[in-house]
Amino acid sequence: ERAALQSDRHEPVRRRSDDLAAILYTSGTTGRSKGAMLSHGNLLANAQTLKTYWDWRPGDVLIHALPIFHVHGLFVASHGALLNGSAMLWLNRFDPRAVIERLPRATVFMGVPTLYVRLLAEASLTREACRQMRLFISGSAPLLIETFKDFEARTGHVILERYGMSETVMLTSNPCRAADGARVGGTVGPALPGVGVRVVRADGQACDVDEIGDVQVSGPNVFSGYWRLPEKTAEEFTLDGWFKTGDVGRFDGKQYLTIVGRSKDVIITGGFNVYPAEIESYLNEMPGVAESAVIGVPHPDFGEAVVAVVTARPGQAVDAAGLIAALKARIAGFKVPKQVDVVPELPRNAMGKVQKNLLRAARQALFKR
Repeated sequence: ERAALQSDRHEPVRRRSDDLAAILYTSGTTGRSKGAMLSHGNLLANAQTLKTYWDWRPGDVLIHALPIFHVHGLFVASHGALLNGSAMLWLNRFDPRAVIERLPRATVFMGVPTLYVRLLAEASLTREACRQMRLFISGSAPLLIETFKDFEARTGHVILERYGMSETVMLTSNPCRAADGARVGGTVGPALPGVGVRVVRADGQACDVDEIGDVQVSGPNVFSGYWRLPEKTAEEFTLDGWFKTGDVGRFDGKQYLTIVGRSKDVIITGGFNVYPAEIESYLNEMPGVAESAVIGVPHPDFGEAVVAVVTARPGQAVDAAGLIAALKARIAGFKVPKQVDVVPELPRNAMGKVQKNLLRAARQALFKR
């Protein structure tokens, strides 16, 4: 109401591209959050790139139902609309029915995977309801391939999955325009124009196609460092200036990136590396399983043991022993969980990311002698 009484014109404050624009604290799934210093240049470069790559058009209308304490809602969504001069249908919290009611008036929606699961739970989500929509975007956490397929079958729309971080804003994205390529479920697409993304081995050498390694990035969107933590900042950059994301991934033959997990989540059992996302992908396809989280816990013989924590679909039961038996027939023995726990729900942070540190902490003494 007060804004309505003010002029719609103002003189922008002059700023250089390297001036600090925001200190954005990381989501802190483990340890203490760090303040990532983002400059005006970081934010502008990313917003301009996404305006082109995501094909923002005159008349686009964004449904904004994301929290604005996170890079996704605060910058990616709102900057896209503001730079394009688009209207935003602003919701103070996500309500699946409220979003579906507004779909006929909108063209763009951005959400985290949990929001798409909740939309699919509503019978009113139909092709007719989505007929005016142009683009559905997902990020901030991995999108289950089942959700990806179910959403396309229900609405006719293929969700665009992308990858970014608090320290870098957006890094990669599945294509928006068909002419730029297909959207591939389970991947986060190729590097955005002007952004460098590489996957390297422990010795810093580039990985081969489909070889898993550490994801490192560079570009005008990458932050300058952590607020008042110069030592931590120095640790997180390579000698040639690339930021170590802490993520583990692989490139396919078309240079589409698949995020396998966080480097700190890699399980070393009996000297072998186990990547949780691989086991989770098998578990999530099994009857009765809604979602899974695979973790490593201390083990007196193997160093770490693989443990899976799963949730069941509504009205269905999950047989833990049956899951283990099924996995033994599909993957190497050292990757098979020593134990499967069935729980009502997985712990998540405010952005819907599963907090594996809490799952690990609760199972520290599981194999203690």
